[in-house]
Amino acid sequence: MENVRNRRVKVITVTGGKGGVGKSSVSLNLAVALCQLGRKVMLFDADLGLANIDVMLGLKVKRNLGDVLAGTCSLDEIIQTGPSGLRIVPASSGLKKMVELSVEQHAGLIRAFSELKEDIDFLIVDTAAGISDMVLSFCRAAQDVIMVVCNEPTSVADAYAEMKVLSNDYGVKRFKIIGNQMHSLDEGKMMFQKLLMVTDRFLDVTLELVACIPIDPNLRKAIRQRSCVVEVYPTSPASRIFKVLASRVTQWPVPEIPGGHLQFFVENLVRHEHDGDGKAE
Repeated sequence: MENVRNRRVKVITVTGGKGGVGKSSVSLNLAVALCQLGRKVMLFDADLGLANIDVMLGLKVKRNLGDVLAGTCSLDEIIQTGPSGLRIVPASSGLKKMVELSVEQHAGLIRAFSELKEDIDFLIVDTAAGISDMVLSFCRAAQDVIMVVCNEPTSVADAYAEMKVLSNDYGVKRFKIIGNQMHSLDEGKMMFQKLLMVTDRFLDVTLELVACIPIDPNLRKAIRQRSCVVEVYPTSPASRIFKVLASRVTQWPVPEIPGGHLQFFVENLVRHEHDGDGKAE
C-alpha cells in the first residue's frame, strides 16, 4: 500500500483552552460525520495522559500509544475501528509518563505517524486541555486549528490565552471557532463577538465562527450508549449541525504545497519539538 506520506491528508487539530468544553465530543462527532460523507478519517486521541475517546465508544483497547513508544508494537497495530468505519488511534489513560515525554519520545511518536500505511483523507487530532508543549506542537503543525469554546468566562478567557501563546510565540494566526453547548445560534454569535473584541484589540489573528453546537439531550444519551450522536440520533439538533460542519470541512482547501501532506505535519512537529525556542508566557 502506498505510504501515507505520499498522499495529501488534511490535518485538523481540535483544541480548547480548558477542560470540560466538549472538545472530544466535537472531535468524535465531526470525524464520524466526515466518514458518513464517504471520507476516510482517522481520529488521534492526543490527550496522552487522560485519553477518553476509546472510553466514550466502549472500545476494548489492549494496546495503545504507550506500547508504541515502548517499541512493543507498531502504530498500525493499535488502530481501532469505530462508528461508520472511523479509524481511531487510542492514547493511554492515567499514565503520568505519557505527559512527560522527552524530545526523543515526541519525535518517535511523530515518526510512527509518518510510517502509517492507512489510506486516509483527514486526520483529526483531539488534544488535551491547556497549553502544554504537546498541545502547542499539534496546534502549530496542523493545517487548521479548531478552538472549541463555551459561553462562560473561563472558557473564553482560556481560549484567548491559548490563541495568544500560539500567535505570539509560534506564528499561528488563523483559528476556526466552534461555539459548543449553546442555547441558541444568537448566543453562539454573541460569544464569538466577545472573543473577537478581545482578539482584535490585542492579537494579530483571524477568527472564523464555523459552527454553534446546541445543547442537545441526545448528546448525553449517545455517550451513555457508548456511541456518538451523529450515529445513534442522526436527526437530532446537534447531529444536523455536525453534518453541516462536516460538509463545510470537506470544502476547506488542502494546500498544494508540502503542507498538504501528512509528512509536512510530521516534520513540523519534530522540528518544533527540537527547536524549543517558544515558551508560553
